[in-house]
Amino acid sequence: MPFRWSGRATQTLAAAALSALLLASAGKHFREPEFFDQVVPDFLCRDDSGAGPNGPLAVLSRQEWVAVCGLLEAGAAVGLLIPATRPATAGCVTALFTLFLAGHVDALRRAYGPDGTPRQRRVHALRLPLQAPLMAWAWSPTKPGAGQPALPKTVPGRRP
Repeated sequence: MPFRWSGRATQTLAAAALSALLLASAGKHFREPEFFDQVVPDFLCRDDSGAGPNGPLAVLSRQEWVAVCGLLEAGAAVGLLIPATRPATAGCVTALFTLFLAGHVDALRRAYGPDGTPRQRRVHALRLPLQAPLMAWAWSPTKPGAGQPALPKTVPGRRP
């Protein structure tokens, strides 16, 4: 008897794989925070040195932003594994990846600036386009899988 993949099984596998990726990324946020430093836009970073004024969005230091993002990714990894929270978590992860776009664009802009290096240009030129498939992957668990019945439509005052 051949094994047939259902839409639900595919969706569960995709969510588990994304969860593993998020968990690995969360761990890297704490093992190698400098890897993520360049992706945090300057306008979000509080300057504790007193060298200049802080903008209204600069509520955390660069290191604190990296740690918060790592914690969010770890929480999202858990949320994707729980079927009841998977659709909401997937929507939040998609929003998170969308917000990360600003950081990737800013990092690429700085890499091509006067202080940028050829390595930074290569790394950020590769990281930016990866965001689109990541956002699509993150969004996929928000929809019922193929072969999985959607919630029945109900009309007010009528029984289903």
